Amino acid sequence: MREAFIVGAVRSAVGRRRGGLSGVHPADLGAEVVAALLDRAGIAGEHVDDVVFGCVSQIGAQSTNIARVVALSAGLPESVPGTTVDRQCGSSQQAVHFAAQAVASGAQDLVVAGGVEVMSLIPIASSAIVGADAGMGMPRGGRKWAERYGDQEISQFRGAETIAAKWDVSRAAMEEFALASHQRAAAAAGAGLFAGEIVPVAGLEADEGPRPETSLEKMATLQPLVPDGRLTAATSSQISDGAAALAIASGDAVRRLGLTPLARVHSMAVVGSDPVLMLTGPIPATEAVLRRAGLKLGDIDAFEVNEAFASVVLAWQRETGAPADRVNPLGGAIALGHPLGATGARLMTTLVHHLRRNGLRYGLQTMCEGGGMANATIIEAV
Repeated sequence: MREAFIVGAVRSAVGRRRGGLSGVHPADLGAEVVAALLDRAGIAGEHVDDVVFGCVSQIGAQSTNIARVVALSAGLPESVPGTTVDRQCGSSQQAVHFAAQAVASGAQDLVVAGGVEVMSLIPIASSAIVGADAGMGMPRGGRKWAERYGDQEISQFRGAETIAAKWDVSRAAMEEFALASHQRAAAAAGAGLFAGEIVPVAGLEADEGPRPETSLEKMATLQPLVPDGRLTAATSSQISDGAAALAIASGDAVRRLGLTPLARVHSMAVVGSDPVLMLTGPIPATEAVLRRAGLKLGDIDAFEVNEAFASVVLAWQRETGAPADRVNPLGGAIALGHPLGATGARLMTTLVHHLRRNGLRYGLQTMCEGGGMANATIIEAV
């Protein structure tokens, strides 16, 4: 197997719902990021073999293979194809996996992987809701699903609440975690740590989500998402807009094109998990990727675990024993936002830059995903 190197990693700032990126067409947002990626990495468009982009709500402006539309909108030659991935919240992390697998196998030499989601324009679950309203049925409306799982509620909110109860994660613990996310993100932004990875789009140069002024007292005033629940809006990821992209290249392409490797994709794993709990997948995914890598938890210098909900990360920490100071050191989706199909590539971009900036070696990224799945990736800075 050949090595797969990350030779570029950029992202837009993450915009709040109805914020600075809400009026940008998803294809234009993705195109701005891809064009900047190629420019910064010194890659000519004709050398790109494929564009793989994650996007969850593939309807309206994000439909009809948004990856291909992004590629052409970015000015890539018409000979460069594109394909769109939906592995729910892990879509663009899976895009990186597909790109790395293509390069490692020898099938391709240089692939752009990333994702885009403009949730201000296309809210979560739009494709299911619009389809149902048009009489097209619901995804879990089949007889075979009902025979296995009945008609019980299947939702990320139920899963997150159930996780909080199962691991006895208190509201107070989640609010402390959320506050730390905002504090870390605000500190990183203030120190200019995101500047090297962000591509300005529509004049937005900084993430809009972090709230340095928030406090435990303010969080305590919020109503729970469900009656008698533990989770609130403060301990959940933000609805957001954004895009991110990475360039994955073979060693031959690195040498032939004079590219600069930032990291190599060391190991990858993807697992299924209980679709009712839904969000516990990062626990077995972490075990699987460490096993594949031949590494131990203590070998990992930094973790990026998507903050879909505070309960997800706190349960993962309890099961894995990961040290809190190495988990989401620059804040996570509770502060920075979660533009669904773009988040995996956003996390990877931030992780790559964090490792190199601090002289660290190994980083591990994992995300919970709708339907009960999770990706995990270990990268090694070079």
